[in-house]
Amino acid sequence: MAGNGRYVYNWPRPMVTADAIVFAFFAGKARLLLIRRRNEPYKGRWALPGGFVGIDEELENAAARELAEETGLEGVRLEQMHTFGKCGRDPRGRQITVAFIGIAESRRPSIKAGDDASEARWFDIERLPENLAFDHNEVAQFAIAKLKSKSAYRRQRKKTKDKPA
Repeated sequence: MAGNGRYVYNWPRPMVTADAIVFAFFAGKARLLLIRRRNEPYKGRWALPGGFVGIDEELENAAARELAEETGLEGVRLEQMHTFGKCGRDPRGRQITVAFIGIAESRRPSIKAGDDASEARWFDIERLPENLAFDHNEVAQFAIAKLKSKSAYRRQRKKTKDKPA
């Protein structure tokens, strides 16, 4: 920005979003938090919590804000995971998202849909809904692979395997 409220480019630029990929472990399984979109594009489809970054907002703060607004979940430690920017990922225009990953610490975190989410739900990572909004199938699979490489996941899997049937 050059001066207050004046932008220096006369051509379109990409939009920036931040997504929060949050996992929890309960009922012996790793779960992924998804929201059902209340608005277009992809109204009614499941998606990762996320949204547009404010002009004066830090990326991590945007991810945490969107997570809280859309699911009611707060206090999750988010770590920047990857940037996704494939052309055509959003029908509204060129969009780049910075994805953050986190693990909710409580046994069954309380969630409640809000803002532009009509529903929020935990899904078993082995049984995610098909056809997530945007490119969120790809983003979710990337995050699940990342989760499976973490020691917290391996500890939870070991606990589950060690329990008597």
